[in-house]
Amino acid sequence: MHKFVIALFVGMFSLAASAQEMGTTAPKAEIFGGYQYTRFDGGLNANGWNTGATANFNNWFGIASDFSGAYKSQNGVSFNNYTYTFGPQVSLRRNPAFTPFAHFLAGGFRGSASVGSASASDNGFAMMFGGGVDIKASRRFAVRAFQLDWLSLHSNGASDNNNMRISTGVLFRY
Repeated sequence: MHKFVIALFVGMFSLAASAQEMGTTAPKAEIFGGYQYTRFDGGLNANGWNTGATANFNNWFGIASDFSGAYKSQNGVSFNNYTYTFGPQVSLRRNPAFTPFAHFLAGGFRGSASVGSASASDNGFAMMFGGGVDIKASRRFAVRAFQLDWLSLHSNGASDNNNMRISTGVLFRY
């Protein structure tokens, strides 16, 4: 697993190193908020929210933060999962109408389940690799057409690597 993470970092920074400064300028900060759908390993599908912020250091490189909550109630069991992750993001700003991006985010998660008066929760390491496309609506406003992330969760010696998340929403640029 560690070799996979190193390969992702090398690939991402190789992409960043090959990017060129484009004619369009990047906003200093971008704030995102919207809906997410997550498919967890084992077939659990959850709906929720996704929010984040990116500080852009130049036209192609920024540091992103991502926070989300996913919820599902099924057969009397309520499930909640929260993630908080941070990491590098690269953007390709060749066309002023849309901006594709890729990111590698790492941080943590908190998952819980409850049935009746009984409940259990767990905390662990969360890692996401993915990207998406933002479509410009105006100078300060964009629509995140989609953000697709592969999500890996690690806790108590166990790994859950077959999770996917898709998000959509609005983006404010400053």
